[in-house]
Amino acid sequence: MWTIYLKELLELTRDRKTLIFTILIPIFAMPLIFGGFAYVSSNMFKNAKLADMSYAMFGKQHSPGLSERFSQQGNLHEVSLTSESEIRQAIADERIKFAVVIPPNFDTALQQQQQARITLHYNSASTVDVTQQRVREIVDAYNTSLRSTALSALGLNADQLAFALNPIVLDKQSTANQREQMGAIVGGILPYLLLMVCLTAAMYPAIDLGAGEKERGTLETLLLAPVPRGAIVLAKFLVLFTVGMTSAVLMVGSMAGLLLYFGNSLEGNLALLVRSIGLPDLAMVTLMLVPTAAIFASLLLSISIYAKSYKEAAGMITPLMLLIILPTVVAMLPGVELNWMWSMVPLTNVSLAMKELVKGTMDYRMFGVILASTTVIAGALLLLCRWWFKRESVLFRN
Repeated sequence: MWTIYLKELLELTRDRKTLIFTILIPIFAMPLIFGGFAYVSSNMFKNAKLADMSYAMFGKQHSPGLSERFSQQGNLHEVSLTSESEIRQAIADERIKFAVVIPPNFDTALQQQQQARITLHYNSASTVDVTQQRVREIVDAYNTSLRSTALSALGLNADQLAFALNPIVLDKQSTANQREQMGAIVGGILPYLLLMVCLTAAMYPAIDLGAGEKERGTLETLLLAPVPRGAIVLAKFLVLFTVGMTSAVLMVGSMAGLLLYFGNSLEGNLALLVRSIGLPDLAMVTLMLVPTAAIFASLLLSISIYAKSYKEAAGMITPLMLLIILPTVVAMLPGVELNWMWSMVPLTNVSLAMKELVKGTMDYRMFGVILASTTVIAGALLLLCRWWFKRESVLFRN
């Protein structure tokens, strides 16, 4: 068995594609991609809120106070248009970002203590609607000043005015500390990354160890060797387990290195979270990946053994990836928390436990249950794979 294991492992190390998915992506690509995405997206959101915008305004004479508030914004620049019919084309040509139309009866309605309306023209085909948000902030500020002026005219003192504006004030006292709040966000993404790396790293070697050997005609030669079939499938399983686990460990190590060297440059709640995560937490995350990698190895090898060709195996594994994403996404849903029931659900329990570890709220009694239940499932899938491998109708479908 160990001879087959070493032989298969040696062949995989000579494959450039395996080295890329096992070593390069976990160590460099994934941390750099997501770290770079977080940095770039953060800067883009910040720049979008402060970027210069050109706008047009019609009916300024109907509300000098509101139009003055727009003109006082240093990053807003007014552009003159001849008529309102030009608005759509001006936005399409990117001469302006938005246009505000104030109707003739605007100030009259306010003086009569009636609601007044203005119209905002802009391109809403954007995932993050920064334009409307910036206009909303100006209008809300003007609303606040009008409201205060109207209530002050009634002769109310400061306390009465505060009551009129907000009769009930909600004081929020969260029982979660900053690490828990930030960990709920980061901890939901971390399992998805680790599990997908663990799966994709073992995917191509799995296709080669089963369907690939069928196409090359080397499977028959291997079956004629004086080695039990159970030992053959176990050797192939250990190869996939080694590849998947190596990838996951390397990614955890690379992320720990990034946090160690660049964690001090972070600010705010994210910096607090990074400093709170210790080596024991990372070790427990790695430990939970052991039975998870075994589950992936058994499933991938079973599919590869069943497939007639390399192409068929690749097509059958794609739905498996979607099926594995689902339990990970379930762990991000509101109301799904780690308890004794969820600790028995495969993959979801691992995702929830990783999130709790990052948050610092892990119930360590459930840690053993998660390891035990995941190990039992991995063992059952390995036995199924072994039985699958012994069937002639599976090995020689073509």
